[in-house]
Amino acid sequence: MAKEILDILMEMRSKGEPYAVATVVETVGSVSAKTGSKAVISHKGMVIGGWVGGGCAESTCCDAALESIKSGQTSIIEINLDDEMLGAGMPCGGNMRVYIEPVMLKPTLWIMGHGRVAESLCLLGDLVGLQVVVNDPIADLDHFPNASHIITDDILYEQLLPAEDDFVVIATQHKGDHESMKQALSSKASYIGLVASRKRSRLVLEYIQQEGFTESNIERIMTPSGLDLGARTPEEIALCVIAEIVMVRRHGSGMHMRDKLNMETKNHGQLTNKK
Repeated sequence: MAKEILDILMEMRSKGEPYAVATVVETVGSVSAKTGSKAVISHKGMVIGGWVGGGCAESTCCDAALESIKSGQTSIIEINLDDEMLGAGMPCGGNMRVYIEPVMLKPTLWIMGHGRVAESLCLLGDLVGLQVVVNDPIADLDHFPNASHIITDDILYEQLLPAEDDFVVIATQHKGDHESMKQALSSKASYIGLVASRKRSRLVLEYIQQEGFTESNIERIMTPSGLDLGARTPEEIALCVIAEIVMVRRHGSGMHMRDKLNMETKNHGQLTNKK
């Protein structure tokens, strides 16, 4: 069973699909599954390997797995198999507790370009839990040791294929920013940043407009890219960009934490007074 589960986990990772692992952590009474039993549940809510019990427990675990995959949070569910309402409608007997752990895909940070900004983006992107792909003709592992994948033979950026939850940062130093931007805008990437001077940014935006992209598409481009942290060095610029990406990914406000806390405290006080 352990080998079967391991093989399935490896297969799911290679497919790049989210899934959840259900593990029985406690049983009481007449329960068919043993403590430690595991099942792998797909993002479609189906058991694809392992076993945590029959129909009495399986549907409950699958429902909980879907919720965990959706929220990205682990959970522990208690299944009362004596109760037909709380169980799955079958009088199995006993109780069990099951730990549900979602295994989420890492979003990908696509970096177009080389240089100190790009290298720092790669390092910081990896540190905040992103898979990093670098696309540049002269990129190598010596300069991008944290990259998951390096592309060096794609001058037209045809391999720039970000998914909906991915992030794209173009830091090509004027070499390929037009082509890579067109490709990025053709995707559903959740973030598209351009690291460039104001003059170069304006030229790229004008080019994109001339290529027929709509105003709503052009508004997706974050340029200058990054939060205003007063950055001066390439490393600081990269930090600003990664901070903005984290804000987008986690739906943050970009406020000072102190100011946010003060605002929340003030709002809570106003609500209390109204009551």
